[in-house]
Amino acid sequence: MEITKTTGDLSPQKIAQKTVYPILLMICFSHLLNDLMQSVIPSVYPLIKDKYNFSFSQIGIITFTYQITASLLQPLIGFYTDRKPQPYSLPLAMIFTMGGIIALSFADNFYFFLGAVALIGLGSSIFHPESSRVAYLASGGRKGLAQSIFQLGGHAGTAIGPLLAALIVIPFGQFSLIYFCIAACIGMLILSRIGKWYEEHLQFRKKYSSDNSQAHVEGISKNRVMISMAILLILLFSKYIYMASMTSYFTFYLIDKFNISVEYSQYYLFAFLASVAVGTMIGGPVGDFIGRKYVIWISILGVAPFTWLLPHMNLEWTVIFAILIGLILSSAFSAIMLYATDLVPGKIGTIAGLFYGLMFGIAGIGSAALGWIADRTSIEYVFTICSYLPFIGIIAIFLPNIRNPQSESSRK
Repeated sequence: MEITKTTGDLSPQKIAQKTVYPILLMICFSHLLNDLMQSVIPSVYPLIKDKYNFSFSQIGIITFTYQITASLLQPLIGFYTDRKPQPYSLPLAMIFTMGGIIALSFADNFYFFLGAVALIGLGSSIFHPESSRVAYLASGGRKGLAQSIFQLGGHAGTAIGPLLAALIVIPFGQFSLIYFCIAACIGMLILSRIGKWYEEHLQFRKKYSSDNSQAHVEGISKNRVMISMAILLILLFSKYIYMASMTSYFTFYLIDKFNISVEYSQYYLFAFLASVAVGTMIGGPVGDFIGRKYVIWISILGVAPFTWLLPHMNLEWTVIFAILIGLILSSAFSAIMLYATDLVPGKIGTIAGLFYGLMFGIAGIGSAALGWIADRTSIEYVFTICSYLPFIGIIAIFLPNIRNPQSESSRK
């Protein structure tokens, strides 16, 4: 099948200049399915904690195992695929994730759970670098929009996971997790089609990459680039430690402080994660228009007043503040990663693998550490200390302003 048939009769030259929405929507939906299955892990924590008498520390170690498995391999896979792209590695990622879901449905002890989540982490480590490259190639230069569409799928899947857990897993038990394999089978079919488009597109990749690589950091020294990358990593730390507190422990916080049921806690977690999905869609296009630095600044530091006040609110205001936090904070990752690709052009897979890997690694270490703290203090104390993390966002002021010629032209 020729490229022109899979992209709405566009010629090769036009493909380089126009956003290929069918491919973006397909990779968005694939990301939704991938992250939906991954979000099952924290969604069933209250169930398995009671069933197997796990401590908060063990819950944190389960998250740590999943996140570290994903984080260690992603930079290596991204570095390798920058040199040798692997279009058909995408459906392979779904196979590993499906294997982890099957194992999770049968797991009956702590170490079995660790092996199951490690398989899911391996699937994630393969999926994200190459799928990010697909979004980049299909962007037509509108990188922020493309990354937001791609991220929207992931966050929507992460939000739907707890909802499905509340409707399926909580009422029918652990074995019902196996029904999520349907999502993996659908994902494999879609990603096989995307892989074919990607393979056909590779013959144009070097030409388009060389065009895009001209639009970067003129006048910024290598030392300044390295300092800027370090600032981005610190900002990732503040964002994903806080996100780890919400995704892994928000349900426990609500149950412990407000004495609500497990089912209702899942609905409130869904509300938070849904707001993250909505906010993600806003951040990319805004970054294309006003600049990624300002989106980073607003999304991390701007959320600080809400995180600081959240531990002092009643149930209704806690949920409202959680939704506002999700909306504001969610745009940061796309802006940070694209800002990094502007600093180091031509390394899409490496940057995507590094930043996704760090995202999972930071969240995993943070979740384990927060679980350890919760066992020795309380869940409320965890949310109190995490409330100060977004104030780290003030260091974004030291990031240089980077002009993106593609975004400049998109305004005209």
